[in-house]
Amino acid sequence: MRTRYRIEHRSVYEYDRNVGASFNEARLTPVQTPWQTRLESSIAIDPMTWSYRYTDYWGSEVRVFEADRPHRSLEVRATSLVELDPDRRPPAGAVGWADLRTDGVRDRFAEFLVQRPATEPPPELAERARELAGRLDPVPAARAIGEAVHEAVSYRTGVTAVHTTAIEAWDERSGVCQDYAHLVVGALRHVGVPARYTSGYLYPKTNPQVGDTTLGESHAWVEFWSGEWAPHDPTNLAEVGDRHVTIGTGRDYNDVPPIKGIVAGSHETTLTVKVELTRVA
Repeated sequence: MRTRYRIEHRSVYEYDRNVGASFNEARLTPVQTPWQTRLESSIAIDPMTWSYRYTDYWGSEVRVFEADRPHRSLEVRATSLVELDPDRRPPAGAVGWADLRTDGVRDRFAEFLVQRPATEPPPELAERARELAGRLDPVPAARAIGEAVHEAVSYRTGVTAVHTTAIEAWDERSGVCQDYAHLVVGALRHVGVPARYTSGYLYPKTNPQVGDTTLGESHAWVEFWSGEWAPHDPTNLAEVGDRHVTIGTGRDYNDVPPIKGIVAGSHETTLTVKVELTRVA
């Protein structure tokens, strides 16, 4: 079943004093895939001196912009209209462990097999992943690893931050979707399953009706390769289908942050983010 969502994402950075200039990148534009069609997309920035767009190495559309005059706040408003048709997503595939260990697969997906500081799994989770991989085929093992993380970690905001590693989140046994995704990606790579971090949005309520609007936030989940890229949402153990909107994929959060940049001058920053999702069809 096809669904359409309008997404309004507003980020406001407020500074305790004037900053001389700022240079930023925004990854807030939904990607085009066979099962996700970007019907409309715009980004408004205030203040802004100049900007341009490009597609980065991982396939994400990036808006680069600069404000080169003194300012006390920066506002970024991204609006998109997206149609999802999960029936067009290829099935997970059925590769075996021997297939994943071939030179062809390991060379093709080397970047999604090498651990990053954010994804290095804690020893306890690495051992659990090895145990599951030892008795299950790759696809059920991958999903079981996601379930193991879901059971072990409690969803709590304010405990972790964007630079928290998988090991640190595991030590706390708490975190948010970014932490769940890093833990699962790292555990999958540990047992030889190519895995990547996916950034986007999730409509939080099941079975939304046309016209329903809700507050949301950026979301993260996992895709693992099993002949095709298969999605898995370890935070919610929910099917990735007609409520997940993809912005981009990468090795970890650092490849697909919604907004990142630098500012000139010493300052303290307050960030306010508001995301609204509306089902329109």
